[in-house]
Amino acid sequence: MPLGHVVWMPSAENMSERGASPLPSVVLVSLPLIGWSLAFPLIKIALEDLSWVNLTVLRFTVACTALLVLLGVQRHRFPLPTWRELPGLFVLGFFGIIVYHLGLNYGEQYVSPGAASLIVATIPVFVVMLAVVFLDEGVNGRKLLGIGLSLSGVVVLTVWGTGTASVEVDYVLGAIAVLVAAVMGAVYTVAGKKMLSRYSPLSLTVYAMLLGSLGLLPVVDGSLVSQVQQLSWQTAGAVLFLGLFSTIVSYVLWYMALHRQSASSLSVYLYVIPVIATALSYVLFDDTITPLYLLGGILVIAGVAVVNRQRAARRPVR
Repeated sequence: MPLGHVVWMPSAENMSERGASPLPSVVLVSLPLIGWSLAFPLIKIALEDLSWVNLTVLRFTVACTALLVLLGVQRHRFPLPTWRELPGLFVLGFFGIIVYHLGLNYGEQYVSPGAASLIVATIPVFVVMLAVVFLDEGVNGRKLLGIGLSLSGVVVLTVWGTGTASVEVDYVLGAIAVLVAAVMGAVYTVAGKKMLSRYSPLSLTVYAMLLGSLGLLPVVDGSLVSQVQQLSWQTAGAVLFLGLFSTIVSYVLWYMALHRQSASSLSVYLYVIPVIATALSYVLFDDTITPLYLLGGILVIAGVAVVNRQRAARRPVR
């Protein structure tokens, strides 16, 4: 689930696609939440047949194919980037999108989908931290409290998330990789803020994803072909769902929902994603949910809620 690309949620005035959607608001909100929640267990399933690198390559092969079709059909909706803007779009897409997914896919080899979703949920916290450094935004006691709560929750999940007495190195490395993914998601949000004056969020995502995906070309090797030839139908279905629904459809519907509701009101719904992902992790993989796991999750969500409340308080209602 690419939360890093939805945390910076601009108002309808920043969108270039201004047509009203005939779909009910509950559909526009619910389907992206389902797509992003399912992404965590589906990544776990796909990793049974694919390496974490090849899963990333296949997912973005599917997503980029769909985006190229979208560009061909709706070309008038996407302003062409200038040659000078191409390097910035590539760097934004590679680190903010591709490295994000590489870290998430690597981490989910050792971390449960529920724990991964909770760690990724700290993206708004890292957005605030980066904004303080690079965007000269102020910091106050409430922000510090939210940051402290969320990071404490990540520590609890990382050290005691397995529910075992011993700390496994692979698990810790996996949790750190997911944490790096969260940081990259925040980098995408902060770095992409200035580009929103030139592009709509959808256009920015399309160009950043297409150009950033070029950074995967050096890691494509013969193992990709051999693994694809041996894919189970479960893995093939998971990759298609991740590339089309979790990556493309969910983003588009979420942006359409932003035409109808304020960003601050929509952000509250994102808290549902770790809850759904954790429940699916428990049902599908029999993952253990210990009291310390619950404590870590509560701390993460509480911290993000405190930070988002602070940001929402400063955002005018539209």
